Amino acid sequence: MLTDEKKSILQLLVALAWADGRVDESEREIVLALTEAFQASDDETTEMMDWASQRRTLDEVDISHLSRTDIDLVLQYAVLLTFVDGEQTADEIELLYTFIDRIGLSRDEAQPILESATAFSKSLLSELAS
Repeated sequence: MLTDEKKSILQLLVALAWADGRVDESEREIVLALTEAFQASDDETTEMMDWASQRRTLDEVDISHLSRTDIDLVLQYAVLLTFVDGEQTADEIELLYTFIDRIGLSRDEAQPILESATAFSKSLLSELAS
């Protein structure tokens, strides 16, 4: 079952995936994999994937109940998502910073998370390419 926190995390990732105007199959697969990891029911998974089928924005997601741990986690997932289609676009980077600003994190607080997640994402891409 998806908790409110997990649902918000998934919705935030969907909004980020839409930042470049489309959601690629690889981005959909990450959202789908996370629904499984979060132990969503079949109905919840269908609902989330239906929600993801239309362009979404950060303004549509309630983040008021997310803890600092949830926020750190979603930033890590978000960075990975921005690289999954092979490139991180300027729109995706800007949306990451918009999200950081919206949740009240300073960019200094977010920077180590972003750097670590970027290094991890790039290492995964190089492993997948070989």
